[in-house]
Parts: sequence; structure tokens; C-alpha cells
Amino acid sequence: MSDESRIPAWAVTPARRPRAIVLDRRAGEDSLDRDLMETIASQLDVVEQGAELQQPEMLDEVDLLVVLGGDGSILRAAQQMGTRQRPVIGINLGRLGFLAAISPGEVESALASIVSGDCAITSHLMLKCSLIRDGKVQSEQLGLNEAAIRVGNPFSLLDIDLYVDSKLATTYSCDGLIISTPVGSTAHSLSAGGPILRKTMQAFVIAAISPHTLTVRPVVDSAERVFEMRVRTADVVASLVVDGQQLARLSPDDCVRIERASESFQLIEVADHDDYQTLREKLDWGGRIRHKK
Repeated sequence: MSDESRIPAWAVTPARRPRAIVLDRRAGEDSLDRDLMETIASQLDVVEQGAELQQPEMLDEVDLLVVLGGDGSILRAAQQMGTRQRPVIGINLGRLGFLAAISPGEVESALASIVSGDCAITSHLMLKCSLIRDGKVQSEQLGLNEAAIRVGNPFSLLDIDLYVDSKLATTYSCDGLIISTPVGSTAHSLSAGGPILRKTMQAFVIAAISPHTLTVRPVVDSAERVFEMRVRTADVVASLVVDGQQLARLSPDDCVRIERASESFQLIEVADHDDYQTLREKLDWGGRIRHKK
């Protein structure tokens, strides 16, 4: 077990079943959901169920969240929990499922392992994104995947200054700029040519979207640094997007600050699941050239 992992509290005091909130954005769509809920309820005390987290204060009363859906559902759950992060187990009803790694057929055995404590809770880096306008913080948002500046209509190149610890690093001419966590390194950052980081690393990835020069390459830097992005182009619409959700339209004098969040995302991991297996199975990652027969 790594330094970032810990044994669940309910395994230390097994006198009661773990209490859980179940989030299912597909609730009631088909019999699969009903079957999964029966399986979950047979192993956990479900205190709340719904498509959204209706009462965030209920997080103080539970041990974990069960999220049915895909990685997008888990991103939404992490955002809704805010400062009340609780361990999450993701049941994959979507497509890839890097975070929602448990298939419906594995639910019963996975929950049995979780209830008995035969699992680990691993902490993952989250970012805090702050929009600063006229020297004042206008809005803040936690992110699990990434914060990005993206171009809008009219679709022209953006000039974005990147500052690291208040020092100018470089100016990008691009369609956008992504600052990603290790968890987000397999999301939008990957499609922009960024590297894949182990999810427990304490680092950020800076990746430009369609940069105008061939010398621009993704950068990995410590999560202890503070990153600031400023859009220099005055006549182009740019948006600040955190985990796929637009936070604001940007003005040329706005500053977008990215730093380590004090909160961390807690993922429940059971045996027989590992990062390299996920890459092989989800991204069809192989080391051999496949010749046509």
C-alpha cells in the first residue's frame, strides 16, 4: 500500500455497515439500475439516493459515495462535494471509465471487499481555479481533471501568458491552454498531446491546444507551484472551463490562477485493478505493431 493510501475507517470499527449516498444520473432508466440498487442496498446502508447531491450536509453523516455512470458523473460528484470530500466508488455505466472502474458484473464482489476493508482509499490531487478580475477574486472552483482557457467565436488564435510562481514562463499562441492534474492527464490533456501521469503523482501538466509553433511541448511541473494564465488577445472571445463546465467568459485583463487545492479526491480501489491494466483495456494501449493478415 502506498503512502497516499489508507485503510477505510469502517474496517477498523466493523460493528456497523458503511453508510453511503448513491448518485445515479440515469436513475430509473432500466432494470439494470434497479438490480444494482438491490445489490448495493444488500451491502451498504443507503441514506440518500438521487441524480444529484441534494443535501451536501449529509456528507458529514456517511462513509462513502457510490456513483453510477461514467467518469463525468464522478467529476460532477467531486465538484458537488466541495470541501466535504468523501471516498468514492465508481460503477461504470459509461464508456471508458478510468475512475469508474467497477463494471456492473463486479459490483457484488467489489462491495463485499469494500465492506470487509479489503480495499484502499487513495488520495488524488485536486486543483483550485480562481478567476481574478480587477485585483479581486470573482469566482473559485475545485477541479479534479483540469482547468482550461478555450477560444470561442470568432475562432482565432489566443495569445496566453503563462506565469509560474509570478514569473513569466512563456507566451502561447494557440487555441487554448490546459492545466491538468494527474487524474486529468488521460482526459482533454491527452488529446492535446500531453503525457500520461500516474494518478497519485503530485504534479500538474501544462498542454497547449493546437499551438502555432512546433517547438511548443507539454510541461510537467510540481503541484507546489502556482500557475497563472492571462489572455493577451483583446478581440477574441475566450472562456474559462473547469472539468468541462464553463466558469466564465474572460476579459484581456483577467487572471486565471491554478494551485493545489487543500481538498483531495478520495478513490476507493479494490484488488485486481491497476493503472497499466486500465491503459491497456480502455485505450487499447499495446506495445506491438499489429500487421494485417
